[in-house]
Amino acid sequence: MTHFTPWSALAGGALIGLAAVLLLWLDGRIAGVSGIAGGLWFSPRGDRVWRAMFVVGLIVGTGAWVAFSGRASVPRPTFPAGLLVLAGLLVGYGTSLSGGCTSGHGVCGLARLSPRSLVATGVFLVVAIGTTFVVRHVFRIA
Repeated sequence: MTHFTPWSALAGGALIGLAAVLLLWLDGRIAGVSGIAGGLWFSPRGDRVWRAMFVVGLIVGTGAWVAFSGRASVPRPTFPAGLLVLAGLLVGYGTSLSGGCTSGHGVCGLARLSPRSLVATGVFLVVAIGTTFVVRHVFRIA
């Protein structure tokens, strides 16, 4: 790890936690990004405004961070674009299979001591570690 940034990581984690708590306290909803984004298309019309505001906030917040810090995460140029697309599709499929994503299960579910979220988060981690191993050591993609 060559770019360890504990202060920005701490600030980001605190902001994610604060956003999750505020959404739960103020609206009684879980801050699972995949469910919120998916609900933009598959929810009643009156339920779409807050979801759109949440997604826009994610995008604007990212833009603000890049503007403030001058740093943006970009994919490695040596990484095959097709593999990135496949990875995105598999993440979406896994999210629908588990009934949520890392923000819903890992942040909100674990904070509520949900056994289902504990299992889902464990599966996320095991699959991520296995995928990283296969991509780096079997396919030799750095």
